[in-house]
Amino acid sequence: MPDKWMQKLDRAIDARQQKIVEVRRDLHMYPELSGCEVETTRYLVNVLQRAGCEVQTGPKGCGVIADNATGHPRLGLRADIDALHIQDIKKVPYRSRVPGVMHACGHDGHTATVLGAVWGLLDCADVLPWPVHWRAIFQPAEETNRGALDMIAFGALQNVCGLISLHLDPSRPAGTVGIRQGVLTANCVAIEIGIHGRGGHAARPSETRDPIAAGAQVITALYQSLPRNFDAYDPVVMSIGHIAAGENPNVIPDQALLRGTLRTLSAKAQTRAMDRILKIASGAGNFTDTRIDVRFSVGPPSVDNDPALTDLIRQSAADVLGAAGVQAIAEPSMGGEDFANYLAHVPGSLFRLGCMPAGGSATPLHAPDFDIDEDALTIGAKILARSVVNYFAPSRNKNGDCHDATRI
Repeated sequence: MPDKWMQKLDRAIDARQQKIVEVRRDLHMYPELSGCEVETTRYLVNVLQRAGCEVQTGPKGCGVIADNATGHPRLGLRADIDALHIQDIKKVPYRSRVPGVMHACGHDGHTATVLGAVWGLLDCADVLPWPVHWRAIFQPAEETNRGALDMIAFGALQNVCGLISLHLDPSRPAGTVGIRQGVLTANCVAIEIGIHGRGGHAARPSETRDPIAAGAQVITALYQSLPRNFDAYDPVVMSIGHIAAGENPNVIPDQALLRGTLRTLSAKAQTRAMDRILKIASGAGNFTDTRIDVRFSVGPPSVDNDPALTDLIRQSAADVLGAAGVQAIAEPSMGGEDFANYLAHVPGSLFRLGCMPAGGSATPLHAPDFDIDEDALTIGAKILARSVVNYFAPSRNKNGDCHDATRI
């Protein structure tokens, strides 16, 4: 039998279910892009202040930090609040009302889930078995790998001893979670390849140095070479997602631009792959008589889940869902996650929250029709809230030391 405080905490979150869903839908209807989350921030500040939290607005009016009390070492709960450049095509009342922008990665759900945990902890503060101290961090700009870094510089980790988070997972049914200790996501690098040639008439390519032809050779060489130069057990994934060149079908342009990402699970593979890309670009430039410049922008490192916090989440999830609802994630994802930036300063753990509707099919992340089973939101809130309480259990025998982000 669960302890009485667990039952009361669950009931408090269940009582807030309608409000949790309402928050998610409000945010879904009015998404904001990375670095522009001003109205989302104002909305959250209002909700959190009415709940009784001590609230700070993040840098440039984007992002929120909310505490239940100050002056104590605390466990952090992290959510992200930005949306993507994607047109929402769903036929639902809460579809995005902002043309070309939508919450296609579940950040609206992450935010609502953390709010649900906050409400539950506040509503049950007088029945919890021991004092708990928490901080909710609602960060901007996860998609551009700036939000965590900006919030850290702002002081979001000051007096925070550990950090937990979740990501909605449409490949898992609602009512299940995925847990993994150690490496969970990939190191990510953004790549820009600028190709400079000489333009001219499409009927006379011999008079030009065609940057499009050079770009095609670069892409082909990268796609063929990289997979065959790295061990399959230390994977390397490179994808070109953007090609820009020219304005007219009968004109060979002067320049072309390729943009993509490189993803690896080890720093060694990342360094080797970047070197390989430079060599391929140099060779293609020599062969096509063009100048090819490569620029790397190193993004988030891999998320490396702390063993103790992962076990804490696993136990809390098993208490909520039963052991069958807690699934091991067998292999790391090649996706990136800027939650990793926090882990350079404090231990943390991120888990996957299933949100596939019962009997439904998975709508993938970043798809224009992405949606979730909203029953997952209260499940995630219960796991987060229980993890906070269990973190402060006297049996954990913590020594009281805590990270201070002012020392970064």
